Parts: sequence; C-alpha cells; structure tokens
Amino acid sequence: MTNINNFGIIGGDKRQLYCGKSAADDGYGVYICGFEKCDALLGMDISDIETTVRKSDAVILPLPATKDGVTLNAPLSDKMIQLDALFEIIQNKPVFCGMSLPFKKENVFDYSTREEFAVANAVPTSEGAIETAMLEYDGTINNSKCLVAGYGRIGRVLSDMLAGLGADVTVSARSLKDIEFIKARGFHAVSTNDIHGKFDIIFNTVPHMIFNAHILAKTALNALVIDLASMPGGVDFSAAKRLNIKTVHALSLPGKVAPKSSGIIIKNAVYNIIREENL
Repeated sequence: MTNINNFGIIGGDKRQLYCGKSAADDGYGVYICGFEKCDALLGMDISDIETTVRKSDAVILPLPATKDGVTLNAPLSDKMIQLDALFEIIQNKPVFCGMSLPFKKENVFDYSTREEFAVANAVPTSEGAIETAMLEYDGTINNSKCLVAGYGRIGRVLSDMLAGLGADVTVSARSLKDIEFIKARGFHAVSTNDIHGKFDIIFNTVPHMIFNAHILAKTALNALVIDLASMPGGVDFSAAKRLNIKTVHALSLPGKVAPKSSGIIIKNAVYNIIREENL
C-alpha cells in the first residue's frame, strides 16, 4: 500500500475511531473529523474537514455513509456534513464507505459488501444478540429453547454460541444442504418455510418477512423475539404487539457492543480493497 500513507476518517461512531486508531498503530498517518461530541478520541486530534482531506491520501466514511441520502452519517459531529459539499473537497481521492451512496462516484469503494467483512461481523452480531437476550429474557440461556431462523453467516455463529451456553437449539434453513449441516452440528432442524414448535427465545436473521401473525401465534406466544435482520426486518411487529409478544429489533449490534473489534474489521476490509485495486 505504498501509494496511501495517510487516512482521513470523517464522521461515524466509535467504530470509525477504532478503525483510525488501528491504522495509526500500523504506522499510518490518521486525521479525524466529525467527532466533536465524543469524550474519548483514543489519543487522536480532531481536524476540520479541509485539513483532514488535504493531509490524507484516502478517506474512510461511516457505515452507513448516510441515513438520509443528503448528509453524512456523523452522530458525534457538532454540525451537519453535506455529502455533495464533502465530495467537492475530496475530489478524486479514494473513498471507502459502508453501504452505497445515493450517487455514483469514481474511486468510491463499499467495504460493507465484502464477504470477509460480513463473516467477521457475524461474531460481534451474535455476541450482541446473546447480550440482548440476557438483558431482556427473564430466564437463563442455559436450558432455554432457542430458535435461530436462518443459517447464514450469523445463524451459523449464533447457533454455536447458544449451544455453548447450554441452550436447546433449533435452527431453520431453506435448503436441504443446510438442513443436513444443521443436523450434523447436533441441532434440531426445521424448514424456514414451515417453522413450528414452542420456544423461549427466537432470533431472526432472515431479512424478509418470516414471523407473520400466524407463525408468531404458533411459536412465540411466551417467547422473546429478537430480530437481527436489517429494516424492515423479518417480524410483524404490529402482530407481535397485538399478541402481547415481547420483541426487540436489534440493529447495528457490532457498533453498539464491540466498536473496537468492529473498527478493526472495517480497517482490514479497507486494506484488502487497497491491495486488490492496487491503490
């Protein structure tokens, strides 16, 4: 990565700060902007946007880069940062961001679409899901009947963690191949198209509607339901409220429960892009 010696970190939450700190520990120059409200800057100094961009060879933006399509996602900044004005300053420098921008720009790379990024984030997401369950469920994970809906990256990691805590784990999947893998891991297996049984805690990882009123009534009348899927999620929250089922839509868990690890995951994904693109 001989062409990039300095990074600018603009906006985001503590994940971005730890991303910058880890890059600085690797010997890179790091300049940060948009963290005026943060009480712990990890030994780094805040610069203004112009200085941050001018002194950096590449810019790292948050995950997600924007929530409204107009301003940068910068919850720790004391002012709004307009995307169009920011990119006028950045010009043609490489930009790494999480999730796509509302406009096309050359030299913009989305680190959140990387497979290694998604796999690595399954660990803090699963730990955060279990932490949420421990806080919201009146019983213990041990000996509880848990359902994990979906056997993707998060489903694989989460089911193993739950089993390690002594839970009775059922996992759903759509493909017959995954059903056999679930059985081989020693879990109960059900089809995601035919979820049934009574559970204490249900974790949904499927990013489309699975737990409608009918499925909730069959499986979750006395359960805690934790939806890990991105918006709009996989749970009918209105039906759950009508059925008096406790639900939690647990979004962006890596940044909430493990910002240090999540920041390092972002940094590693950025490094991989730099190597592959020969930047």
